[in-house]
Amino acid sequence: MGRRTPLPEERGPAVTALPAVPPAIDRRNLWTFGVGTVGRDMVYTLVSLYLVFFLSDVLKPPPEEFLWASSLILVARLFDAVADIVMGAVVDNTRTRWGHYKPWIAGGVVASAVCTVLLFADLGLRGTAFVVGFAVVYLLWSLSWTANDIPYWSLLPALTIDQKQRERFGSVAKIFATIGLFTVVVAVIPVTSALRDRAGETGAWTLFAIGVVAIMLASQSVTLFGVKEPRIAVEQERTSLRELARVVTGNDQLLWTAIAMVLFMTGYLTTTTFGTYYFKYVYGDESMYSPFGAVLVASQLVGYAVFPVFSRRFSRRTLFGAAIALILVGYVVFFFAPTHIAWVAVAGLLLFLGDSFVTLLMLVFLTDTIEYGQWKLGRRNGAVTFALQPFINKVGAALSTQVVAIAIVVAGVNPDRPQDTTPSGLLTIRIGMLVLPPVLILASYLIYRAKFRIDEAFYARIVADLRERGSLH
Repeated sequence: MGRRTPLPEERGPAVTALPAVPPAIDRRNLWTFGVGTVGRDMVYTLVSLYLVFFLSDVLKPPPEEFLWASSLILVARLFDAVADIVMGAVVDNTRTRWGHYKPWIAGGVVASAVCTVLLFADLGLRGTAFVVGFAVVYLLWSLSWTANDIPYWSLLPALTIDQKQRERFGSVAKIFATIGLFTVVVAVIPVTSALRDRAGETGAWTLFAIGVVAIMLASQSVTLFGVKEPRIAVEQERTSLRELARVVTGNDQLLWTAIAMVLFMTGYLTTTTFGTYYFKYVYGDESMYSPFGAVLVASQLVGYAVFPVFSRRFSRRTLFGAAIALILVGYVVFFFAPTHIAWVAVAGLLLFLGDSFVTLLMLVFLTDTIEYGQWKLGRRNGAVTFALQPFINKVGAALSTQVVAIAIVVAGVNPDRPQDTTPSGLLTIRIGMLVLPPVLILASYLIYRAKFRIDEAFYARIVADLRERGSLH
């Protein structure tokens, strides 16, 4: 292992060629894996986009308590993001009659369901007790989510090594995930408003959280009982904690993908987290958030649905560049156009159509680094590699939450009198939502162009080389 293995492009043509016609996709796995994302993404959307809003505009703690709570979200997410890597090693090392993944998926979904309801409930705590209690519940939610999230997404590369099939699995899963996102984004404001008279403002959000959690448990059951995991790789020895750092740091393509994705997700999540604040304070009509959410989700559904068509005609690099261009144009339209729902909808269409392509491309980029790492380091660590996805999402969500929390405090908004927000306060919200994010997204794209080199031809030769070594079935 001390000698550097020559890259496929340095060694000349691979001895073994991939089959000209890929095996037929397992449709049972395709759909039962995809359905599992519906409820999961409903819960993740609720927590990642609306928890800060629930704190600031529903529970309404004093500003210092709100800032402490939002700061502890940042600390908890960063801690848990590092714990994700360790969890990946634990999953890779798991040996049960139900496989590597399903025991953790089941246990994690039950624990995170309980914690989600607690996050959106008034536990009767005030002052320091409120901050500490919130931090404990949020950390437990984050750890239990990790226990479910890493093994769930690690199933994807374990189901097939064919790139186009992985794109199909990813596309179907993202379509179902976007249905979950759509349901929450469109329903959260009208449903909680409708429940407010009967259950109170806080109780309405608690009931909404209970409903979302019930759907998550049902959809994850479909995956647990429906997916049949094939054997595509030769079994290997367990990965020790000492080897864990080498698995991550030795895979340069994984590291560059992670850095690019963190920048992109921070920008994207900053924009979406600002959404409720934008329509309440800048637009002046909170009820218009739901139609905008419908545009958001419809754009993403269209993007995920048509992605396989475009991927057959264009290279991944071309698609990635086009998607980033759409997103940047969307930001320009959003910032300079009049504050009118028609212009906002056009900007949202461009933003989220491009986002759907980028999200799916980054997912398959990440899956391809599994075979690259196996080829380069001599070990296959699918769960450890995929632990970088929740790591990326949590770091991006943590940073975006802090940006939004600070901007809201600086803007000096009053939840009970949104019309009193000053022009400088409104500008602060617009800059945080529409100026900082595209800068981060552009930086993400430039890193990808400069450092990521696993294109379709390179990947095919890596897989052929692994088969020649006997490392893949």
